[in-house]
Amino acid sequence: MKINHQFKQLKIWLGIGVAIAFLSISLYTIVTSPKLVTAKAIPEKKEVRGVWITNVSSTVLFAPWGINRALRQLSQLNFNTVYPVTWNRGNTFYPSDLAQKVTGQPQDPTLATFRLGGDVLREIFTQSHRQGLRVIPWFEYGFMAPINSLLVKRHPHWVTTSLDKNRNFSEDIFELELKDLLPESDEQTLLTTLKQSLSINNVWLNPIHPQVQKFFIDLVLEVVKKYDVDGIQIDDRFAMPVQLGYDPITVRLYREQHQGKMPPEDFTDPEWMQWRANQITTLMERLYKAVKAVKPNCTVSLSSNPDDFAYKLYLQDWPTWIKRGIVDEFVLQVYRNNLPSFLTELEQPEVKLAKSKIPFSIGILTGTMKTPM
Repeated sequence: MKINHQFKQLKIWLGIGVAIAFLSISLYTIVTSPKLVTAKAIPEKKEVRGVWITNVSSTVLFAPWGINRALRQLSQLNFNTVYPVTWNRGNTFYPSDLAQKVTGQPQDPTLATFRLGGDVLREIFTQSHRQGLRVIPWFEYGFMAPINSLLVKRHPHWVTTSLDKNRNFSEDIFELELKDLLPESDEQTLLTTLKQSLSINNVWLNPIHPQVQKFFIDLVLEVVKKYDVDGIQIDDRFAMPVQLGYDPITVRLYREQHQGKMPPEDFTDPEWMQWRANQITTLMERLYKAVKAVKPNCTVSLSSNPDDFAYKLYLQDWPTWIKRGIVDEFVLQVYRNNLPSFLTELEQPEVKLAKSKIPFSIGILTGTMKTPM
C-alpha cells in the first residue's frame, strides 16, 4: 500500500513509533469526511483524532523547526487534537516555578539545552490553535520517576516500596534504541545527552503520600493557570503497581483505618488492593475538582489500559472514576497485534459503559522507527 509523502514525513517528525493516533469507534464518524475544527470546538459525537507528542524516540520537541512542521502537517492530515508531553520522569517540559522549587531545575535539562531555555509548550499552544488543533497537556508516566532524578534525590521519602522495602521498579518503557533515532554522525552530541537523560531504573512516587498528592495537583494547576489549555490528560501511571504500598506513610494510614492491623503481606489480597485503589480514586476526585474550580470547561482526560489490567497490576479503578463523573474523556490503550484480541477488548462491559457516558477513543500503536506501519 502506498503511503503519501506527507504521512512519511509525519512519521519522521513525530517519532510515530510511540506517537499514538486516537480513533473514534463510531463507524459513522469514521466514514464521513473529516473537517478541520477550531480549538475548543469539537462537537459531541465527533471523533477525537489525536496524537501524543513525546520526547521519547522523537526529535520534534528538540529541533527548532520540528514543532511548526509537525503541527502544520497534523492539521493538513485532519487531526484535531494534540497531547504534548508536559511532565515525565520527574521533569516538566515547560518553565515551571514549582519544578524549580521542588527539584532545583525549572524544566527538563535536555529540552532546556537544545531549546535555549525557551517555553516550548507555549509555542505548541500558539501554533496548534492557529491550526485549529485542541491542545491537552499530557502528564506522562504519572508517579513513575527515575531513581537518579533530582526529584527523587531531593525527596526520597516520597517514594513507596514493596514488602521487602525495595524501591526500584524497572520497566522496559523504551521501544526504540536511540541510535535508530539519530544515526547521523553530526548529531552524536544530542544522542549522548539523550542517553544520559534516560533511565529504566525507576521508583514510584507514593500517590497516597499527602506531599506527593499536593505536588501533583499543584503541578497540574500550574499548567491550567499558565496556558490556554483545552484540557489536561493523565495516563495509566497515575496509579501504583500492585506490589507497592508498604512504605511507612501508607502502612500508618492503613493501620489507622483498620484498628492497628498491618497490611496483608500478600499484595494481591482483595481488601488490600481495594483499599489502595480507593485512595487513588480519592486523589483523582481531588484533582478533578481542583481543575474544575480553576477552569470549569477544562476537559479532564484519561488514557489507560483495559480495566482488568489497570486494576490488577496498577490499582487504577477507572470504571469507578467514570461512574463518579470525574473523567470527561477516555482514551483506551488497545495495543494488540491481531484483530480478534483487539475487538475482544472493545466488547468488554466496562468499555461499553465508558462509551455510553463520555467521549471515548482508542489509542493504537502505529509502528516504530524500526518497524514502521
